[in-house]
Amino acid sequence: MMGVFSRCAFRMAALRGWRRWSMAAVLGALAAAALPPLYVIPVLLLSFPGLVWLLDGAERPRTAFALGWWFGLGHFVAGVYWVALALLTDAERYGWMVPFAVLGLSAVLAVFTGFATWGVFASRARGVGRVVMLALAWTAGEWLRGHVLTGFPWNLMGTAWAVSDTMIQMAAVTGVWGLSLLTVICAASPALLADGPLPSDEKISSDKKPPSGPKLDWLRLAPVLVAAAALEAVWAGGALRLGSARVEMVPDVALRLVQPNIAQNHKWRPELREAHLQKHLSLTSGAAATDAVFGTSATYVIWPETAAPFFLDFDAAARSRIAAVTPPGGGIITGTPRATRPDVRPRQVWNSITALDDRGVVLGNYDKFHLVPFGEYVPMRSVLPLDKITHGGLDFSAGPGPRTLRLPGLPPFSPLICYEVIFPGNVIDAEDPPQWILNVTNDGWFGLSSGPYQHFASARLRAVEEGLPLVRAANTGISAVVDPYGRVIASLGLGRAGVIDSPLPQALSGDTIYGRFGDAILLALFFLGAAVSWRSRKKA
Repeated sequence: MMGVFSRCAFRMAALRGWRRWSMAAVLGALAAAALPPLYVIPVLLLSFPGLVWLLDGAERPRTAFALGWWFGLGHFVAGVYWVALALLTDAERYGWMVPFAVLGLSAVLAVFTGFATWGVFASRARGVGRVVMLALAWTAGEWLRGHVLTGFPWNLMGTAWAVSDTMIQMAAVTGVWGLSLLTVICAASPALLADGPLPSDEKISSDKKPPSGPKLDWLRLAPVLVAAAALEAVWAGGALRLGSARVEMVPDVALRLVQPNIAQNHKWRPELREAHLQKHLSLTSGAAATDAVFGTSATYVIWPETAAPFFLDFDAAARSRIAAVTPPGGGIITGTPRATRPDVRPRQVWNSITALDDRGVVLGNYDKFHLVPFGEYVPMRSVLPLDKITHGGLDFSAGPGPRTLRLPGLPPFSPLICYEVIFPGNVIDAEDPPQWILNVTNDGWFGLSSGPYQHFASARLRAVEEGLPLVRAANTGISAVVDPYGRVIASLGLGRAGVIDSPLPQALSGDTIYGRFGDAILLALFFLGAAVSWRSRKKA
C-alpha cells in the first residue's frame, strides 16, 4: 500500500511544464467540491496531498509560487464562477466582462495561495513539517485575503464543515480560521504515507524509475492517525457542546421574514416597482402562521436588501402604505437606498437598512460600510472608465462601520447588509455588544448557483463564532433563523417566494472564546504550528 502512495508522489513531483500547471489547476478545482453546496469533503484527500507532492518537485521559489497560483486559479474559478451570473443580469451592458471578471478575480485571489506554497518552499520544512507549514501558510493566506484591498474571505476552507452542526462548534473557540487550519493539516496528511528513503538532495526527474516505496512502517502512519484523531476530537467536542445546549426564545418577540423571490433583471425596472412593493405588502399582511406556531402574531417584519427600491426618507406615501401592514405596536425593518436631500451637494447615497414603526415614522437607519468593489462603487474611478453594476449613476458611500441598533420591543442587534456577514471578527460593535445579528441580502444576483449556499454557510459560522443568533432575510434564498450554535431553526430555500414566521432565539449568556479574543486566537495557533514545523525541520 505504501508503494502505491510512493509511486503516485514520485510521478506527481516529476511533472514538468504544462502538465505540472494543469495538474495543479485540476486539483484546486477538485478541492472546491468540498465547499457548499456539494460538501464532498473526501476530495480534499486527493487535492492537498497532490499539492504537497507537486511542491516536492519544485526546484525554485518561483516554481513553488506558480504551483500555488495555478492551484488557486482552478479552485477559485470553480468556487466563484457565479460572478458571471451577476454580470449576466444585464448582459447587454456587462456581458463582455464575464471572462475578465471570473478569470481576473480568480487570478488575483490565487496570488494568496501562491504565496502560501512559496512560504512552504522557503521554510525548507520536511516530513510532517511541510504539511503543517502548508496549513499555516494556507490559513495565513485566507486571513490576508480577508483583509487586503477591502478583503474577500469567501469560501474559506473551514466552511466545508458547515455541513455538520457538530463540527462547526470549533468556530466558537478558534473562529473559522481554526477549522481551515485543521482541515488543511488533516487533508494533506496522507501525503506523508509516500515519504520514502530517497535522499533529500536527490533531484526528481521524469526519466527516473519510480521507487518501489518504503516497507510498511506503522510509525509512518502515526501523523495520519493523529490527524484522524484530531477530527474525531473536534466532532466529540462539538457533540458535547450541542448535547448541553439549551436555547430559549426571547419573550414577546415574533418575527416574519419576507422572501419575495424577485428576479434581479426585473428588480429595478420602473414599470415593475409598484408590483414589487405590492408583493412585499401582500406577503407581510398574509395569514399569520405565527399564531399557530408560538401563540402570537408577528411583532416585527423583516424585508430583504433594497426591498423598498426608492428613498423612504423622502417618500411619505410609500411609508404610509408600509405602515398600513406593519404589526400594531411593532415595526418593519427593510433594506432600502438612502440619500442626502436633492439640494445638498455633493449628493451621497447609501445602501441602507431602515426601520419604520406602525405610523411610518423612521425609528433608525444603518448604512452599509463594507461595499463591494465594482458592484457598489468603482475603485480609482478617475482612472477606470467603468460603471458600477448596481442600479444608479452614483457610487454608494460607506457607512462608519459595525453598529448596534436599538428598536422598541427588540433586543439590540447588529445589522449587516449582504456580504458584510462573511467577515470573521468584524460583524459586531465590540464597544456596544448586540444580542443578535440581522443580515439582509439580495442573493438574486447569483441565480440558481452555489453562491447563495456559500453565502449562507459563511453567515452561519458568524453565529457560532459570536454566540449570537442570526436572522437572515434574502430576496431569494436562503432566508433563515439560526440559533447561536449555528443550527437552522427555520429556513426558506432558493427560488421560493414566501415568509418565515419564527420566534427570536436568545444569545448565549457569555462571550465565546473567539468572540472575546478574536483573531488573537489565530496568532496563537500560528505560533503552535510554527513550533511543530520547526521541530520537524530540525529532526530532518
